Amino acid sequence: MNENGKIRRGPVVIEAEIPIETPETAPPVPEVGGQAMQQVTAMAARKTGWLGRVFWGATSALVGMMVSVALWDFATGLLGRNPLLGQIALGLMALVGVVLLLLVLRELAGFARLSKIDALKSGVRRARTGDRAEALAILKRLEGLYAGREEMRWARQSLRDVSPDVLDGPDLIAVAERELMRPLDAAAVAEVQVAARNVAGATALIPLALADVAVALAANVRMVRRIAEVYGGRTGTIGSWRLLKAVSTHLLATGAVSVGDDLIGSVAGGGALSKISRRFGEGVINGALTARVGVAAMEVCRPMPFDALKRPSVSGIVKNALTGMFSRG
Repeated sequence: MNENGKIRRGPVVIEAEIPIETPETAPPVPEVGGQAMQQVTAMAARKTGWLGRVFWGATSALVGMMVSVALWDFATGLLGRNPLLGQIALGLMALVGVVLLLLVLRELAGFARLSKIDALKSGVRRARTGDRAEALAILKRLEGLYAGREEMRWARQSLRDVSPDVLDGPDLIAVAERELMRPLDAAAVAEVQVAARNVAGATALIPLALADVAVALAANVRMVRRIAEVYGGRTGTIGSWRLLKAVSTHLLATGAVSVGDDLIGSVAGGGALSKISRRFGEGVINGALTARVGVAAMEVCRPMPFDALKRPSVSGIVKNALTGMFSRG
C-alpha cells in the first residue's frame, strides 16, 4: 500500500546488500601444477626401507614356493592319471622355467650394459684432462659400443677420418662427441617429444581419476628405456625402473620437477588453455615435466657428458612436441 492506503500495483524494488562479482573481485582460476607427473616422480624416487625390502622379498619367495609346489603336485598327479597329459604339463613347466631364466639373464645383461656406460662416462671425464693416448683408448671403447649398429657406421667412419689430424687429447674427445653423439641426441630428443605428447594428450582427454598418473608412469618408463637403447644401454623392465628411479631422484634433489612459468610460456597457447580448461592446462604442464625427465634421462644414459654439444633445451622440446596439439586456434 502507498501512503493514501491504496494498493499499489506494479513492480516493487527491494534494496539488498548483495556483493556483485566483477573481473577485478572474482577469485582467480585455480593453478594447475602437473600433479600427475609430480606423483610419478615422487613414486619413482621413493626409497624402500630395509623392513620393506625384507617383507617383499620374503613374500615373493613364499608365493614362488607355493606356486612351484602347486604346479609340481598338479603335474605329478596328472602324470599318474594320464601319462601323456602329465608329460605335456611337465614340458610346459620346463618351457616356463627356461623363459624365466632367459628373462633373468636379459636383466643381468642390461645391468652390465649400464655399468659399462657408467665406466665409459667416467673415462671420458678423465680423458678430457689427459693426453692423446688416453683419448684414443676411450675412442676405441666408444667405437666398440656402437660397432654393431648400422645407423652409426657413417659417424664412426667420419670419426676415423678426422681423428688422425687432431693432436690434442681433449680436442679429440670433443670431436668424438660431435661425431658420435649428434645423431644419437637427435633420436633421443625424438623419443622425449613422443612421450611428452602422449602424456599431455592423455591428461587432457582422459577424465578418469588416477588414469593420467598411470599413463604418465607407463610413458616415462617406456621413454627412459628407449633413451637407454638409443645410447647403447639396452635394459629390461627392472633396469628401466632403476633408471627412472635414478632420474627422478636427481630431479627431486635439484628441484627441477617444480613447474616454471618459462615452460608454460614457451608453449603456444599454454597460458590461455590453463585459464579456459584445467585439464588442458594440466596436460601442457605434465608434457613439460615429462620433457624435463627425458632430458635428465639423456644425461644419465649418455656415455659422454654434454660438453662440445649443447644440452637440449626443455622449452624447445616442449614447443616442438606440443605446439601442434595445443594451439591458440
